[in-house]
Amino acid sequence: MQKAMEIQTGNLIIGSGVAGLFLALKLADAGEDVLLISKAELNESSSFHAQGGIASVSTDEDSFEEHIADTLLAGAGLCHEAIVRLIVESGPKAIEDLVQLGVPFTKIPNVNEDVFHLTQEGGHSKRRVIHSKDVTGRAIMEALSKKVRQSSHITLLAQHTAIDLLTTDKYQPNFSANSCLGAYVLDIKTGTIITIKSSKTFLCTGGHGRLYLYTTNPRVATGDGLAIGWRAGCKVANLEFMQFHPTCFFHPSARGFLISEALRGEGAVIRNSLGIEFVKDYHPAGSLAPRDIVARAIDLELKKTGEENVFLDASHLGERVKELFPTIYATCERFGINIAQDQIPVVPAAHYSCGGLITDAWGQTNIQHLYAVGEVACTGLHGANRLASNSLLEACVMASRVADKVRKTKPTSVAFNLPAWNKGRALPTDERVILTHFWDEIRRLMWHYVGIVRSEKRLKRALSRVTAILQELDEYYWDYEVDANFLEVRNLAQVAWLTIRCALSRKESRGIHFTLDYPKRSDPARDTIIW
Repeated sequence: MQKAMEIQTGNLIIGSGVAGLFLALKLADAGEDVLLISKAELNESSSFHAQGGIASVSTDEDSFEEHIADTLLAGAGLCHEAIVRLIVESGPKAIEDLVQLGVPFTKIPNVNEDVFHLTQEGGHSKRRVIHSKDVTGRAIMEALSKKVRQSSHITLLAQHTAIDLLTTDKYQPNFSANSCLGAYVLDIKTGTIITIKSSKTFLCTGGHGRLYLYTTNPRVATGDGLAIGWRAGCKVANLEFMQFHPTCFFHPSARGFLISEALRGEGAVIRNSLGIEFVKDYHPAGSLAPRDIVARAIDLELKKTGEENVFLDASHLGERVKELFPTIYATCERFGINIAQDQIPVVPAAHYSCGGLITDAWGQTNIQHLYAVGEVACTGLHGANRLASNSLLEACVMASRVADKVRKTKPTSVAFNLPAWNKGRALPTDERVILTHFWDEIRRLMWHYVGIVRSEKRLKRALSRVTAILQELDEYYWDYEVDANFLEVRNLAQVAWLTIRCALSRKESRGIHFTLDYPKRSDPARDTIIW
């Protein structure tokens, strides 16, 4: 029997990556009480697995103007320049906050222990990526998680996942303004469904890389916040821009392990099976070209040669690679590859979405009292292609701005008596094999038809099949009690449908989105907005 209960809170944060934890701590510092929902444990997020670092100006040899220029160039004309400037110029303060929270960023060893060691990644004109060895995400998450657990203002509910948002449009429509009232949340372990009433709700659920067959994202990255935001009435933009990371470790037992772009910043190069640095044929920057160009070059090379993978060669670093990239070195060594001597087999993989729920400069969606922060949001920073290591920067800066906005906003109370979850005639499921099949089919459809290189024919074929899957899942929703597996597949299918809709709407190739039917860029640049 699926049980129900009710909780009331001032601030409901759904998602526990860097954006969610940083926001929770900022609100708690202001004396706000926070209920933090985590689908898994705190170490299971894309943030935790991030290797590279945070891009931020920190030396006199660099400047805000150069960081802004690099971001705009990578974004292929679609970045919102005012947001780019705001976030870039807020970078040093975000780094300062993280240091105060205990994040152990790497300093220059044996030279100046007070100066950050900086790396350079693709698309950056300067070394400006501040990091913690090659496990920056883990270092940040461990520091933030420790502070969250110590805070008396933060209540953590792990192993809980959101089902849908509660809004006035559903319970007392006011056609001039839709407001968020909270969410229905599933306790994954017990099956209990909780009605959470909240004055303010924050979606910090990360991305949806698991939409694709090959991805660097963890198992939990199923687009939950994006899907529930869309179903509640949020505007969505630019989902056609899924960034494929060029160098994911190619090994059947280590699927999803990212080989950081920082290796290429230290001089590692991409070669084909003949040892040729073929990326130079596609861009003068070669292996350090923007990610979309490198990923597309690899994709074309693999199709041309019929090979399964290309190689990343960092052997010029010799034994020094152990010091610079200890985690990557150790992981590759476990699979019989000594990266101080051997080339690393790599392939592109879905990595980061540049689109999401549209927000303003304060993280506010078009639904009152509903905010979105991090990869789930579309602020306009990334445009048509994210500049490497700008994502953690955006998560921290926007979380801080959202907290500032909330502190300055008069508290609101939820006056509605929201209904408890009603399962109707739904029965416990006896058809889990259907969900497994849909999960596999969606990911293969997206990889083959909505991948690095697209066409109208492939996109329309994918849309037709995903639409049919959504209809079948809708029937399943009413027949069976909800569980975590169903919710993830439902959300993946919804995000797949939205992504294909966005891709079909863009009649050009720009940044990450490349279509054979419209290979040139058209002007002026426009966001793809679906509402």
